Amino acid sequence: MEFITDYRVERYALDTKWQDLPEKVQEWAKMCGIDLMSALVLGSYGRQFAAGTKLAQTVGLSGEIPVVGDEQTYNLLGAAIAMGHSSNSFDIDDGFRMIQGHPGTSFVGGVLAAALEKGVTCREYLTTLVVCYELSIRWAFAMQDHYKYLHSTGAYGAYGTAAGVGRLLGLDEKQLNTALSIADFHAPMTPVMRAVEFPSMNKDGVPFGALVGTMAVLETLSGSTGKTHLLEMPEYGKFLDDLGEKFHILDLYFKPYTCCRWAHQPILGIQKLMAQHHFTNDDVEHVKVNTFLSAARLSKIQPSSTDEAQYNIAWPVASALVYGDVGYAQVREEALGNPVVLEAMKKLEFAVDPELDKLFPAQRLANVEITLTDGTVLKSETYEAPGECDDPELGLEWIMAKFKRVTASMLDSADQDAFMHFLTEDLDAPVADMVAKINASLKKNL
Repeated sequence: MEFITDYRVERYALDTKWQDLPEKVQEWAKMCGIDLMSALVLGSYGRQFAAGTKLAQTVGLSGEIPVVGDEQTYNLLGAAIAMGHSSNSFDIDDGFRMIQGHPGTSFVGGVLAAALEKGVTCREYLTTLVVCYELSIRWAFAMQDHYKYLHSTGAYGAYGTAAGVGRLLGLDEKQLNTALSIADFHAPMTPVMRAVEFPSMNKDGVPFGALVGTMAVLETLSGSTGKTHLLEMPEYGKFLDDLGEKFHILDLYFKPYTCCRWAHQPILGIQKLMAQHHFTNDDVEHVKVNTFLSAARLSKIQPSSTDEAQYNIAWPVASALVYGDVGYAQVREEALGNPVVLEAMKKLEFAVDPELDKLFPAQRLANVEITLTDGTVLKSETYEAPGECDDPELGLEWIMAKFKRVTASMLDSADQDAFMHFLTEDLDAPVADMVAKINASLKKNL
């Protein structure tokens, strides 16, 4: 096995500057910064975040770094652990089709912790996010080819976190190469399809990716050594040939609903039909969802936890039928015994459409057929989920509207606007001011 250490990855990670990024990439970085805060805010209300903060406190990782949604402060590793437990907790974070996972959530916990420790500006934070997206996605391509198995978000999160934390902590090329090697070697396995079929907090493995990536940098600074990472293998050099020229961040999708992306298409189909034909759940006799195999494999059980509600296709689709939307209120654990939604689940049928399945994962498509109690049959168009990279409505305004909608119960409108100002206009402000604004504004008793 041959490896070539030419420091292409490391130079890109350390030398990228905001002013050198294309204007559209800068806009997408702002979108990602806002969207990832949506995930951190919602996640701070979940049991997984409570477990993460308890873990950090139990093992003595207190310090001076604030985290989103908590009054306690932590050291670098503790803050990365805490926010690594919240960022993917409600499955509202960005994704990338061809690696079948969620790059942003995989590294934001460690990167934001390091940004707060070093006192950097919002501009430097956003620049680091771009670096992490580009390297995480490229490493994911290499990893999935090398191991011939769908390791998901937490795996490439380790690598991306090490890149971002290493940049912010001022590692040199050789040190960062070591950190990336350690992260690559110890990245969690994250067998994602098992989590799809048996939902739990294991989910996408994000907390352990954040932990491993941050630890890789701390190990390096403590004198540990490591050699080789997958992007140094000659056969994967092709993924670096366009580094700094092609930006995978522009190919991200963004999620309007708090559930697995594979359930978003039928939710949209239901919303469109309800808007067009003005019926309610009470008017519905039966719903048939025609989708692709991986979506049909999602759990259909009555959920007993928020993770079971998110990695589920029946609960979110039934919630859309009842409420017209799927957000925090529909997947929080207090909502899961709702008898109206449980009855709506009994109306659902899921079928694999071979033609739609052939297009997966490049396209994730579905349609719905709704039979009303009066015998009327309504069929939706075949939809991709909203917020795909080629969605003509996607842009900064779309993301800002999403942030306002999904955090409406947690933040007043003026506070939402004040936060978004940091990542759209006031880029010279310290990241610490942005997080302080969020924490001072959050309503913790919903």
